[in-house]
Amino acid sequence: MTAAISVSGLTRRYGRQLALNGVTVDFEGASITGLLGRNGAGKTTLMRIIAGHELASAGSVRVFGAEPLENSALLRRMVFIRENQIYPEFKVRHAIRTASWFYPNWCGELAETLLEEFDLPTDRAIKKLSHGMRSALGIVISLAARAEVTLLDEPNSGLDAVARRRFYDLLLREYAEYPRTVLLSTHLVDEVADLLERVVVIDHGCVVLDACSDDLRGTATRVSGRPLDVEEFVAGRLSWGRATSRSHESVVVGGVLDDADRLWARELHLDLRTLSLQEMMVHVVDQTTEDYARETVA
Repeated sequence: MTAAISVSGLTRRYGRQLALNGVTVDFEGASITGLLGRNGAGKTTLMRIIAGHELASAGSVRVFGAEPLENSALLRRMVFIRENQIYPEFKVRHAIRTASWFYPNWCGELAETLLEEFDLPTDRAIKKLSHGMRSALGIVISLAARAEVTLLDEPNSGLDAVARRRFYDLLLREYAEYPRTVLLSTHLVDEVADLLERVVVIDHGCVVLDACSDDLRGTATRVSGRPLDVEEFVAGRLSWGRATSRSHESVVVGGVLDDADRLWARELHLDLRTLSLQEMMVHVVDQTTEDYARETVA
């Protein structure tokens, strides 16, 4: 499949701070990718450069084969909504009207439906909206734009659990009816896990994991039980995250467990729990941090 977004050797420096360090990654058309990582990892910087909001220090970004910076025709094919989105001194209806002029695929009917879904007061000044309402406004614009590239940076910040669930359902529905390239950055990883077709994790400005979600599911399991039984089960396996007391031990093992493994675990009276996507991301980031610290000291 042809990549909608191609990033090659992308580096961004702010003085001595290295925000992105030679990032190379492609994002295919018609896909939902989770762009994950800690605060300050480089996710927002990457999105800003893709959206043409910021210059790279080195490397390149191509969207549909073109450079996005100062490319008005290309920018109309992308929508970028971020946490704490800044708006002019507008009321809600003014923001919606302005967006309808900018995006060629804009769906006014969908926008009206979403405004009602999130109970947004169209005559209220945006600066007087709550945090959650501002996030909801960003979601309305991002979905109604029906842009070919949709960049969502913490779009659900400030939303309650009910509103977040509504957003996920709406995003899936819209994606199914109008496929597009979606990059979704969020700290609520397990909430969006079922939406994601692919996961890209960034840490210290580098891509540290790039995998299909289906390939990650079930590839790490926490094994818990009596120490001697746990040690017998995990012997010879890739393992990490060990926690031990006198009568209990738990260890994470890598790799998919088959039926024979699970039968053996039952015979040893061990508890098996598959790690969530968020737990796997935390492990990858922790390991990267340890490696980064060792390299820095060296």
